[in-house]
Amino acid sequence: MKYLDEYRDAGLARALAERIRRRVTRPWVLMEICGGQTHTIMRCGLPELLPSEIELVDGPGCPVCVTPLEIVDRAIEIAGRPGVIFVSYGDMLRVPGSRSDLFRVKAAGADVRIAYSPMEAVRIARENPHRPVVFFAIGFETTAPANAMAVRQAKREGLENFSVLVSHMLVPPAMRMILRSLANRVQAFIAPGHVCSVMGFREYEVLSAEFRVPIVVGGFEPVDLLESIAMLVDQLEDGRAGLENQYSRLVTRTGSAPARRIMEEVFEVTDRQWRGIGPIPASGYRLREAYTAFDAERLYGAGTIRAAEPPECIAARVMQGLKKPADCPAFATRCTPGHPLGASMVSSEGACAAYYAYRRHTAPEVPA
Repeated sequence: MKYLDEYRDAGLARALAERIRRRVTRPWVLMEICGGQTHTIMRCGLPELLPSEIELVDGPGCPVCVTPLEIVDRAIEIAGRPGVIFVSYGDMLRVPGSRSDLFRVKAAGADVRIAYSPMEAVRIARENPHRPVVFFAIGFETTAPANAMAVRQAKREGLENFSVLVSHMLVPPAMRMILRSLANRVQAFIAPGHVCSVMGFREYEVLSAEFRVPIVVGGFEPVDLLESIAMLVDQLEDGRAGLENQYSRLVTRTGSAPARRIMEEVFEVTDRQWRGIGPIPASGYRLREAYTAFDAERLYGAGTIRAAEPPECIAARVMQGLKKPADCPAFATRCTPGHPLGASMVSSEGACAAYYAYRRHTAPEVPA
């Protein structure tokens, strides 16, 4: 398949690994932002292909993982109300709240449904005019356009029974937080290609210039990631720091203008709490005043719910590149996908889930 098979070619992967091996002269710490990139790295055994000087650390790019505990508790509280139809992406149902999760609420009799698109939630609201329907709108800039479109469509149709519980995060402020930290170890970044396909990469150019840090917009296949690493190593070894676009088959500097327009119509930037990390200024979206009639937090008075993160979970330090999942004493013992302490062990993009699946027993084999 064009633009897929060639990016999984074992010969190309080995050639890129050899190029990196010949180029590197000292240790470098590189962060892949996106959880999808993390899973490719672990599944394909890329650390075993790379020279020991290259350390890959995992970033805060898993949308389920960074959804704060208090938002999960708000979702659980709303979903448990009589008559409510609560609609969510499947990953969120298993994310632990303070005392329960959405799966348990569903098992106890609540009407919790899994959707693959926010427009499914709009359809459910249309088909159930006498019942309130709440959609759990989480994610980064990638999912925000579709969620914004659902809210706008509901307003156009006059669906007064539809609302959204918003927990949208923005990637660049989280990168800025990491770079400003005195504990930061990261020397270069693989930026998330799917986010940049929507937003473009102008914000990442600003970050690169401000902090003198190499950033490469990368794709999600093994060759994408190895090429991104090679580009970063070239910059680091040359003493350069700039923005480069490896994922040019999909990403442009300006991104998708229609997607950004609908996001800007429905959402505005706000401060957001990140799970385990804490508040990051101007790091998320909330509904604009014109759309607050669709704000589930206001409608259900759930915005006052607060929660403390479990102290045993180190996922926040993993997502800042300070720890690896296996450094956690609970990893693969008290914390497993079946009984997770935190969201990073639940999500299909979580770093802890990736390590559990692909590196728990033995190192993955290098593809033939």
